Amino acid sequence: MTEYSADQAPAGLADSDLAYSATGGRDVHTVHFPTATPPTEVDVLIVGAGPVGLSAAVELTARGVRVAVVDRARTATLVRAGAMGHSPRTVEHFRRWGLLQRIRDEWTFPPEWNQGIRLVTSLVGHELLAPRRPSFAGSAGGGHSAAEALRRPQSALQRVFLDHLDRRGVGVAGGWRLVALRESVDRIEADVLPEDGESGARRTIRARYLLGADGGSSTVRRLAGIERDGAHATEKRLRLIVRTQDISDRVGPAPSGTNIVFNQRAAGFLAAVSTREWRVYAGPYPLDHTPTEAELLDSARAAFGFDLDLELVSSTTFYDATRIARTFRRGRVLLAGDAAHVRTPGGNLGEGFGDVVNLGWKLAAVLAGQAPEELLDSYDQERRRHNWRIAEHALERSRHSHALLAELRRLGIPDDADDSPQAEARRAEIRARISQGALGAPGVTFDERYDASSAIWYEDGQLDAEPPWRADVYQDDPRPGHRAPDGFVDPYGGTLYDRIGNGFALLVLSADREVERALVAEALVRSLPFTVVHLTDPAVRALYGADNVLVRPDQHVAWRGAELPTAGAGAVLDLVLGAGQVIGAGQVIGVEQVVGVEQVAVPAGATASARS
Repeated sequence: MTEYSADQAPAGLADSDLAYSATGGRDVHTVHFPTATPPTEVDVLIVGAGPVGLSAAVELTARGVRVAVVDRARTATLVRAGAMGHSPRTVEHFRRWGLLQRIRDEWTFPPEWNQGIRLVTSLVGHELLAPRRPSFAGSAGGGHSAAEALRRPQSALQRVFLDHLDRRGVGVAGGWRLVALRESVDRIEADVLPEDGESGARRTIRARYLLGADGGSSTVRRLAGIERDGAHATEKRLRLIVRTQDISDRVGPAPSGTNIVFNQRAAGFLAAVSTREWRVYAGPYPLDHTPTEAELLDSARAAFGFDLDLELVSSTTFYDATRIARTFRRGRVLLAGDAAHVRTPGGNLGEGFGDVVNLGWKLAAVLAGQAPEELLDSYDQERRRHNWRIAEHALERSRHSHALLAELRRLGIPDDADDSPQAEARRAEIRARISQGALGAPGVTFDERYDASSAIWYEDGQLDAEPPWRADVYQDDPRPGHRAPDGFVDPYGGTLYDRIGNGFALLVLSADREVERALVAEALVRSLPFTVVHLTDPAVRALYGADNVLVRPDQHVAWRGAELPTAGAGAVLDLVLGAGQVIGAGQVIGVEQVVGVEQVAVPAGATASARS
């Protein structure tokens, strides 16, 4: 088995720094992509070995799809870490993949540093807003999900995914650069070159489909000729990784690992990456300004709130901007993650995992002959519309945060050392202003509604009656297109999602089994993975509001009702598998072309994305 070890440190890092510290945290690790030659033929070629590309390989492999992954890089390092926070919705995916405990185990700083997101004047300064912390004897679960939120760096996820794929014999090859694509009727050919090799080493990989998960500057997107929409930024910010010495004498052995700083010289996240590395933000700066290292480190010290020796390990530019591909599918090319959508930071990686989960079962069904190729159109319909909602919210939230910071700085944020009554009164005013904003965003986490899809059997009048999507509001919603509400289904900790597994599921919530028999028989004819879950709790029946609920493999409700439509179980599965579109009770039509723009007929009340 290939080893993905932490035995090579970045330049300047002593071997001793790799050892476990007194608190048990690992300071740094480097993930090495396998040195291998890509295969010549697979079902799906994935370009990009970031967390999204590797998770796509995990998802597809679990469904029996032959995949290979190539990436032009040879390593991924913790000190270039991007997103670290993973919402309960993302953790639900980790759990279904069977990798949650291994991801938990890959912590790079002690988990007891996770104390929620604190709003502070600095790491050692004054608390402006305290997070709600569970009691030691309390339950970690609750709310809308049986899963918890989790903080792990991207490289930790890559490490777990790579090991999982290696155990299953899935080819991942680092150091290969995509240079050309050619599509034919039944396949796509990709030419790759060794990143440091000669042109004569060009290799052609033939696949049924190709998934571009190669980041915001995606080569796949460029070669496929897919343009993007959205506004460019007018200024830039920098995400820094800084390395400290042992600062436990100032911050204690278990400091808060996630903080948002508000002071006169620093603002934004100050988050632990390891016991020695921290991520901190600097800026904003004009687009044409290049700050000096001294300038960046001064900003970082202001976030810590005391004088300390800092080493600038890395800096990455990011922007408050939205750039979303005009389509997530063009023929046999599909896009996921940053290759499909780049937006203002905040949960972007989770949306990439959402892409993978939405697309995975559809690709597997098409490749297995269980669904027509048109099913893949619903991937673009569902995910692109959803990503525009999230992107617009993220941009508005960022603008609000910058305006609030400017207001607080005009008001004057007292120095941490100022304990005068006037300073305390000013901090109280600042706390009040911060508390007025909506800090939580349950809609962003859970309201992954698909309300303009050709693969959902909407109810009559449903889309006219649905409340508008809101980032700060969410209630469990069992209507078609929404994420199926999850919960515990036995006293030993098993969840509904555990029971559903990787296939379709029919939730039966009444004694009448006629619908169950019809759908099971139809699924058997189509060789669909299908699970029946009988739920007898009246509270669950009240929540789901129907005798029968059909749930897709991505945990979204596809249809519900007391009885099947006139056209029967076959018509329901035809629709959900992309073979038809419902426009009324029991009436099914096909996909149509409208004025040169490829789209689908949708029920009354559904609206196409303004960016379609």
